[in-house]
Amino acid sequence: FLVLRLIMPTAVTMEENLDKLQEQCEAQELEAPGGIATPQVYAQLLALYLLHNDMWVNRRTKHHSANPELTAIWTVGQHIWQRDFPGIYTAIAAHQWSESILPVMEALRESTRQRAYSLVAQAYTSITAEDFAAFVGYSVEEAVKGVVSQGWQADPTTRMVMPKKPDPPPVSLVPNEQQLARLTDYVAFLEN
Repeated sequence: FLVLRLIMPTAVTMEENLDKLQEQCEAQELEAPGGIATPQVYAQLLALYLLHNDMWVNRRTKHHSANPELTAIWTVGQHIWQRDFPGIYTAIAAHQWSESILPVMEALRESTRQRAYSLVAQAYTSITAEDFAAFVGYSVEEAVKGVVSQGWQADPTTRMVMPKKPDPPPVSLVPNEQQLARLTDYVAFLEN
């Protein structure tokens, strides 16, 4: 059977490479005898689908209990489903991933971390350094150092982190001529 290796050409981004790997795994699944791919292909597919936040893939990987790596990947998926950020990082760190799965799990950990940063920035005006560190999967010292470098504030006395609010999306400005035309249409509608 064929095991895909993740090769990183310098001109291709990690995201493009992972998308290509997913396409190859899906093709292997479709071409497999009886439509049932090898556990290695399903392990890669499951990890890639989790990375892309697709939780329905578990239905296609019914035999994950027979493969320890598939079981470990699904454990990560269960923590994602429960929105248990500390559990996601713990489950990723708890397994010795194969060479073909390791880059995907590292990308999953980083995308989870970026999502946690974004959610904290949107939802909190302040959060304890300990809680924030658990959300992003770092030690308290690493988490505080990271937020300060991003322009957030951290108070060592209270051990609180104050997120920098994300910039609001740009407001779409309508040219004056378009505003005048809309107003004219609206007035004409009201007069009729």
